[in-house]
Amino acid sequence: MRLSEYTDYTLRVLMYCAAHRERLVTIAELAEHHRLSKNHLMKIVNNLAHQGLIETTRGRGGGLRLLAEPEAIRIGDVVRATETDFRLVECFDADTDACTLSPSCRLKHLFGEALRGYFKALDGATLADMTAGLPEPKGRPVGAPSRGKAAVPMSMPPTRRPARQAKTSAQDR
Repeated sequence: MRLSEYTDYTLRVLMYCAAHRERLVTIAELAEHHRLSKNHLMKIVNNLAHQGLIETTRGRGGGLRLLAEPEAIRIGDVVRATETDFRLVECFDADTDACTLSPSCRLKHLFGEALRGYFKALDGATLADMTAGLPEPKGRPVGAPSRGKAAVPMSMPPTRRPARQAKTSAQDR
């Protein structure tokens, strides 16, 4: 299962706002910090405002801030509100289920249990849990010109494929 980019960006916006509770955050600031499209962020911010999670102020000096306390925002609720499909297997949707194994298959129950466990973990975490103890962001003050793009650290999952063996030539034998 993989979260959509929309959900990922939604969580990023909420975490950034939670880390900067003392002031309004701008879409331009979010776009630059996360290297995302302003148009895409505007859709996310609009959705979060409709959900009552943030408030927005238009115009010069405007921006957005969390409306709810970070302790009251469960990660599971955010994921449910932004993801569109939790059908891990075809048989999760009775309207489109054409699987011939459905009457006796135990996979549906296994995946259903896994999905419940997934949301149990997400429901046990709040936005406050995700931002507690975060160091203050380093870098330029808000409104200062940027000096180029910094490297974005990424953590890649370990590969499951074994490393390729180098081909030996006839001379090496």
